[in-house]
Amino acid sequence: MSELTFEQMLEESLKTIHAGEVVEGTVIDVKPEEIILNIGYKSDGILTKNEYTNDSSVDLTTVAKVGDTMEVKVLKVNDGEGQVLLTYKRLAADRGNKRIEEAFNNHEVLKATVSQVLDGGLSVIVDEVRIFIPASLVSDTYEKDLTKYAGQEIEFVISEYNPKRRRYIGDRKQLIVAKKAELQKELFERIKEGDIVEGVVKNVTDFGAFIDLGGADGLLHISEMSWGRVEHPKKVFKVGDKLKVLIKEINGNKIALSLKFDDANPWKNAAEKYAVGNVVTGKVARMTDFGAFVELEPGVDALLHVSQIAKEHIEKPSDVLSVGDEVEAKVVDFNEADHKISLSIKALTAPEPAEAEEESDADVVSVDIDAVIAAEAENPEK
Repeated sequence: MSELTFEQMLEESLKTIHAGEVVEGTVIDVKPEEIILNIGYKSDGILTKNEYTNDSSVDLTTVAKVGDTMEVKVLKVNDGEGQVLLTYKRLAADRGNKRIEEAFNNHEVLKATVSQVLDGGLSVIVDEVRIFIPASLVSDTYEKDLTKYAGQEIEFVISEYNPKRRRYIGDRKQLIVAKKAELQKELFERIKEGDIVEGVVKNVTDFGAFIDLGGADGLLHISEMSWGRVEHPKKVFKVGDKLKVLIKEINGNKIALSLKFDDANPWKNAAEKYAVGNVVTGKVARMTDFGAFVELEPGVDALLHVSQIAKEHIEKPSDVLSVGDEVEAKVVDFNEADHKISLSIKALTAPEPAEAEEESDADVVSVDIDAVIAAEAENPEK
């Protein structure tokens, strides 16, 4: 305690203070757990860590030093040992209540660091006022694990203010929803069908991938992932992948995307490469009872009808072919408009002299794929 003159001691002995009074004190000693202040009274004031802050991790020697002045509220004039008990956090909370009330009335966006992650939500402290953010108001999507928010600074608004019950509820969700709505509006004002934009894979399902375009998600359907076949989206993409995608269609708030860029369209030069009469090589990609589909290149499949596999009668393609087999065949029909090609291995085989007249047109056999598939569907046992 600093030395006082006789006049000062006399003045202090006559001075009275009361519980609840706000006084200004000067720090005369600091320990990790308490601060001692000269409050101009006959006894020094004691400010414990519990009465300084709600944050139990604070070391008081890091927040105050000898000579500092601070306003405090008197809790008890005599703690039984002749000392005055003080509080800083309750005075701060009183002022904080007004601050929170103003923020509530003005819909002000507040910032605070998450001090605790609880089972039902998050706890933050603003001017010594503890605010609870329920799990349902933390984000616009359900989050089972909130531990990632520990120690993170977040923004929120006060959605409920009830000082009598000491109930202060924060809401982060409405800020996220509003921000997304703003970004979505900006995105739809900026994009149009045919644009190529950048996005990030947000989710991958059995039927496609959802791409975050920065304001809205677009669907990249499995059928639009490649000019070739895609076995499963998860074998091609993973969450977090960055992509350049083509906006194929915009329907209301729905965006359909594609990776089938026109300059990579394998059908662009198909008329020349797969003209009727050309001999081509491909791999059997899949088979049905009526024929085998041969991949000539990614995105270009051709039908090798069962009747065109060999000169002799074959019951079904799997009797002589397997998926993955490489075959050589002649193009006997090419339909560019419908992207359909028909092949024939039989047309490569020179006919016997006795058969020559009968099979003079064998190399230009045209197979109606749609008709064959329809007939197969009507007679599945054939």
